[in-house]
Amino acid sequence: MKSCDKAHAMAIDRVAVELSSDTGCGLDPAEARRRLSLHGPNRLLEQKPRGLLPILGHQFASAIVWLLGIAAVLSVAMGDIPEAVAIVAVLIVNGTIGFVTELRATRSMEALARMAQVRARVRRGDGDIEIEAQDLVPGDLVVLEAGDMVAADLRLVAIANLRVDESALTGESVPVAKALPPVAEDAPIGDRASMAYKGTAITAGSGLGLVVATGMATEIGRISALVAGAEGAAPPIERRLNALGRRLGWLTLAVAVLIIGAGVIQGHSLVAMVQTGVALAVAAVPEGLPVVATLCLGRGMWRMSARNAVIRQLSSVETLGATTVILTDKTGTITENRMAAVRYLFDEDEIEVARVEGQVRFRLGGQACDPAREPRLAWALRIGALCSNAAWDARTATGTGDPMEVALLVAADAAGLGRPDLLGRFPERHNHAFDPSRKMMATEHDDDGRRLVAVKGAPEEVIAACTQVLGRDGARPLDAAERHAWLGRNARSAAGGLRLLALAMKHDDDGAAPYEGLTLVGLVGLLDPVRAGVPEAVAASRAAGVRVVMLTGDHAGTAEAIAQRAGLAEGALHVVEGAEVRGIVPDDRNAADQERVLAADVFARVAPETKLALVTVYQGAGHVVAMTGDGVNDAPALRKADIGVAMGRRGTQVAQEAADMVLRDDAFETIIVAMRQGRVIFDNIRRFVVYLMSCNVSEVMVVGLAVAAGLPAPLLPLQILFLNLVTDVFPAFALGLGAGDDTVMSRPPRDPAEPIVDRARWIQIGVLGAAITVATLGAFGLALGWLGLAPAQAVTVAFVTLALSQLVNVFNQRDPAAGLLRNDVMRNPFVWAALVLCLGLTAAALWLPGLSDLLDLAPPGRAGLILAAIASLVPLVLGQVWLATHGRRLLGGAGR
Repeated sequence: MKSCDKAHAMAIDRVAVELSSDTGCGLDPAEARRRLSLHGPNRLLEQKPRGLLPILGHQFASAIVWLLGIAAVLSVAMGDIPEAVAIVAVLIVNGTIGFVTELRATRSMEALARMAQVRARVRRGDGDIEIEAQDLVPGDLVVLEAGDMVAADLRLVAIANLRVDESALTGESVPVAKALPPVAEDAPIGDRASMAYKGTAITAGSGLGLVVATGMATEIGRISALVAGAEGAAPPIERRLNALGRRLGWLTLAVAVLIIGAGVIQGHSLVAMVQTGVALAVAAVPEGLPVVATLCLGRGMWRMSARNAVIRQLSSVETLGATTVILTDKTGTITENRMAAVRYLFDEDEIEVARVEGQVRFRLGGQACDPAREPRLAWALRIGALCSNAAWDARTATGTGDPMEVALLVAADAAGLGRPDLLGRFPERHNHAFDPSRKMMATEHDDDGRRLVAVKGAPEEVIAACTQVLGRDGARPLDAAERHAWLGRNARSAAGGLRLLALAMKHDDDGAAPYEGLTLVGLVGLLDPVRAGVPEAVAASRAAGVRVVMLTGDHAGTAEAIAQRAGLAEGALHVVEGAEVRGIVPDDRNAADQERVLAADVFARVAPETKLALVTVYQGAGHVVAMTGDGVNDAPALRKADIGVAMGRRGTQVAQEAADMVLRDDAFETIIVAMRQGRVIFDNIRRFVVYLMSCNVSEVMVVGLAVAAGLPAPLLPLQILFLNLVTDVFPAFALGLGAGDDTVMSRPPRDPAEPIVDRARWIQIGVLGAAITVATLGAFGLALGWLGLAPAQAVTVAFVTLALSQLVNVFNQRDPAAGLLRNDVMRNPFVWAALVLCLGLTAAALWLPGLSDLLDLAPPGRAGLILAAIASLVPLVLGQVWLATHGRRLLGGAGR
C-alpha cells in the first residue's frame, strides 16, 4: 500500500485507490488483520515513567557533591575516618531528601495522566463493528458521530454537518466545519477542512473517513517525535551551583598548595604539612551547602504544591524566578476554551453581556437591561435557544454540542428563557440542519397555531435572506443601504475578534421556504473569554520585568483582540504571523529577523514547529524561557523551554509529560505566584551561600595565617568539620526558609548569566571572613598571652569564638537597604530557633562527655568563655559597618 501523506490535497477517489480501500464498505476483515501485522498497533510511543535509579542518580549529578565525594576519599587516605564518615553522612542525607521530594513530585505527575481506552466504529465488509482504536489500520473506513474522539488521521469521504473540535491540535477554540473538496497541499492543519485528525473530537454532525495514517505516522505522532527530539535545557540553578562547585574545586586546590608551601617555609615537615593542607582543603568545602540547597528547594516545591503547582524536579523550582519571558498558549491558558455571548447588535442599539460575580448580566448604554422589557433582546435569546442542537444543564453548568450553540443557551437561560421551557411554549415541528452551502440552519415551531421559523447563521447569508429588520418600534423594511450598514457593523465587530452569528425569524403559513422573507432580529458576538485573573497576572508579570508573549493557531485579528483583553501590551500590540517566523534560527545571519520576532507581543497561526523555533530564538537571545500550554501542539516547545508549564485539568497527557510544572487549577496567576517563590528561593540561596562561604573562608584563614606566622594551629580539622556540619548548617537552612520581602516582584529579573556568587559577593565573603578571622585569632592570642591559658585551652577559646562569630554572622546577611533591627533576617523565626539550637550544640561540644573528648576541647574557664563571647561580637559590628558604608552600593537593595 502506498503512502497517503497528502490526502488532504487529493480527491476522494484517488485516496481510496492509494489506500486500496473502498469508500462504501472499507476493508475486508482478513485484509485489515494483514495490515495490522504490517503497520503495527495504532499507538503513540509512550514515555517511560521516571524510574527510581534515574531520580536517585540525579541527586549526585552536581559538581559540589562530587567535590565532597573527593574530600571523603582524601580523608580516608589521610586516616581521618571520622571526617570521612561525617561527609558521607552529609551526602546520604542530601541524596535522601532530594530523592524523596522528586519521587513524590514524579508520582504526582503520573497521577495527573488521564488514561482512557478509546474505541472506534469501522465499516468492514458487510457491516459496522466496534473495535479498539489501537486496531485501526490505513484504509479502514471509520464511522463518525457527535461525541466521538477521532482515533486516527482520516480523509473524510462523506459528511453531514460535521464539526470538529481541533483545539488540542491547533489551538483553535471554535469547532471547525468540515468539507469534502481537497485543499491546497501546503495548507496549515487548521485549514485542512477535508481531514479529521487523531486526538480531536466530533462536536456535531456525522461522517465517514478513510484512515490515512496511524500511530506515529499521524499528526499527533509527528508532534510526539518533536517532543522526543526537543532537548530541555538544564535549570539555571543547576548551572550556577555547578559553576560554583568548579570554582570551589580550584579554590580548595589553591588553599592546599598555599598551606603546604607556607608550612614548609616555616620549617614544618612536608608530611605533616600535606596532612594539614589536605585537612584544611576539606574544611574549605562548605559541606552543608548541598543539604541546605536541597532543603530550600524542597520546601519551595512543597509551598508551590500547596498553591496547585506540581514541580517535577527540585532545581526547576528556582527557574521561574529567573524567567525573563513567558511564551503562553492562548486557548485554555489565557482563555477559558469555551465560547460566550458577549454582545448583541440590534437596530440602533448594542447590548453588552457581562459576568458579574458569576452571574450573566445584560447592559444597554451602561445600564442594566431586562430582556422582559426589551423585545428585540428577548427574541434574539429565544432564537438562539430554539434554533439549536445543543443542550445546557444549568444545575451542573455543563453543556453538550457546538460551543457556540451552548453559549447562546447559557445566555438565554440566564434571562429565564431556558430551552426546555421555550420548547414547551413553542413546540418544535421541524429541524432544518445546518446547510454548508447556505451557511444557515432553521427550526420550525408552533406559535399558537402559526408557524414560527427561527434562523441563525453566517451574517452575510442571513442578512441577504432578510426583507425586514426588527427595530425599536417593530419590524420595518430592510433596504440595500441598511444591508450594507449591517455588513459594516459585522466586519468591524469581526475585526475586534468576535465571531458573529445573525439571528432572524418569521411568522408565516406552512409550506413556505424557511430561508425566504425573514426579519433580521440582530447579530450576536461571541468569543472565548479571557480567564478570570489573567489581566492582573499579566500586569504583575510586567511589573516584575517579565514579558508575556501569546502564541496561538488563531487568525491575527482574533489573536490581537484576545491579547488586548488580556492586557499583553500597554501600547500598540505587535502581531506577527507564524509563517514569518519559519526559517529563523538563533544566529547572527538573521539578526534583523530575530529583532522583529523578539519585539512581537502575539504570534498568530503558529504550528508546533514554529513554537519550538520561537523558544530556541528566545533562548539564543539570552532569555530564560517559560512556556505554557495545554494542547498536543504545545508539547515540543514545553520540553524545549527552560521551564515548561502545562495545565492539569484541561491539559493533554502529552503536554503534561513534556512539562516541568503542572498547574492543577489551570490558573495563569499561579505562574506568577510560582515566579515569586522562585525569586525568593534564589535570594535565599544566595544569602546562605554567602553565609556558609564567609564562615568557611574564616576557618581557612584562621589556621592558614597561624601556620604562616609559625604559631600553633588554633583549630583542629575535626573541630572545623563539626562547625561546618552542625553550627553552620542550621542558620544557613533558616536563611533558606525566608519568606522574602514585598519588593521581590517589583524589580526586573536578574541577568540569566549572573552567578550565585558575583564579584560584589566575593568581596562580601572576604570582608565577613576577615572579620571573623580577626576576632578568632585575636581571642586565641589574648588567651595565650593575656590570660596565660594552656595551648589546649586557647584552642577551645578559638573554637568558641569562631562558633559564636559564625552564629552572629547570620545577621550580616540582611538586605543592605533594610533597617538594622527591622529586616527580613530579624523577622525570620527560623533564624532565632537555629541560634538557640546551635548554642545548645556548642555547649554540648564543650561539656558533654565523649563529644568534648572527640573534639579535643579542654575547659577554657570562665575568663576564656567571657573573652570568646566579647570577641565574637567584633564580626557583627564590623559587618554592620560595612553594610552601612559599602553594602548598598555594591550589593544593591531590596532583595539584592
